[in-house]
Amino acid sequence: MAEFASVVDAVRCAVEIQKQIAKRNADLPENRRMRFRIGVNLGDIVDEDDRIYGDGVNIAARLESLAEAGGICISGTAFDHVKGKLEVGYKYLGEQNVKNIKEPVRIYKMLLEPEDAGKIIGEKKSRLGQRKYTAVAAMLILLAGAFSIWIYYFRPQVKENAATALPEKPSIAVLPFDNLSGDPDQDYLADGITENIITALSKIPEMFVIARNSVFTYKGKPIKVQKVAEDLGIRYVLEGLPGAI
Repeated sequence: MAEFASVVDAVRCAVEIQKQIAKRNADLPENRRMRFRIGVNLGDIVDEDDRIYGDGVNIAARLESLAEAGGICISGTAFDHVKGKLEVGYKYLGEQNVKNIKEPVRIYKMLLEPEDAGKIIGEKKSRLGQRKYTAVAAMLILLAGAFSIWIYYFRPQVKENAATALPEKPSIAVLPFDNLSGDPDQDYLADGITENIITALSKIPEMFVIARNSVFTYKGKPIKVQKVAEDLGIRYVLEGLPGAI
């Protein structure tokens, strides 16, 4: 572990270390090559006696474990200060939850090949995608609110099967939304939208809403809406439209 007064110097040092190690490995047989991972973070630390610790150090350690052998990962705070100052490229790996750190950390993989210098891959698309998903979530919550009003005030009269015990209140289950982006790392966005809708509907005292734990048992499974309604004993089922996520 090394501490630097300048994050630019820290990243420049990491790049030079990896380049020198790669150069030496090139002359060695595969079984004698040594490859190291490096993580660089800009953050506060606690300097006590002969050791340093704190979240700033912990994040750097987590970044090191996420890097490839012979590679470098840096945090978003480090990237914000070094972008455009070194002849390297970057690939945005998104926000990731790391052990013992409360908030997700923005992570960038450094691209060390000469042809990648100046490139920033994935960042714009990912951030636009997050804004899009946020807008979709807000829209769906609004639609859920409108839907609940329709259920309570304008719903058609349904003749219930005498053998089916339905709650007296308008009852609904919100099925888990599917992640159609093709990126498994975005599953949490689909789950978050589902949970937000459930929470919004649950705040309406005139409605009976099936809890999250019950509906998430259907996640990823082929289902029939009528069967879900029968199993859960509810009148309405809210299902995501194809392409909503």
